Amino acid sequence: MNRELLDERYLRMARIWAENSYCKRRQVGALLVKKQMIISDGYNGTPTGFENICETPENVSKPYVLHAEANAISKVAKSSNSSDGATLYVTASPCIECAKLIIQSGIKRVVYAEEYRITDGIDLLRRAGIEVVYKPVE
Repeated sequence: MNRELLDERYLRMARIWAENSYCKRRQVGALLVKKQMIISDGYNGTPTGFENICETPENVSKPYVLHAEANAISKVAKSSNSSDGATLYVTASPCIECAKLIIQSGIKRVVYAEEYRITDGIDLLRRAGIEVVYKPVE
């Protein structure tokens, strides 16, 4: 199967996974794939054991909300899998903090569907030599 078709399918799956998020402002999903196997998944939300409310009454994201990428990376860290050499599929472009986690976890490729107004995360990934692919939602 060709890479472009797989990229589209995994991004579609990440969009479906984003529906698990309790966040109202934006739901983001992520999948970590290695050798055509999903090794981890994540969506944005509060840490385990916290209430499933991501925003304050003023509709601002709570400072402890985890991004989908961070959840997927944390989840693989608790497993017997390794993210070294994996591809991360994420519905929104990674922020700078998630970009640092992506670099440190050995992920070699990031495919994302929605651009964010701040590009520092994408810029850092490219600077680190990580392949970055933007595939807009169709």
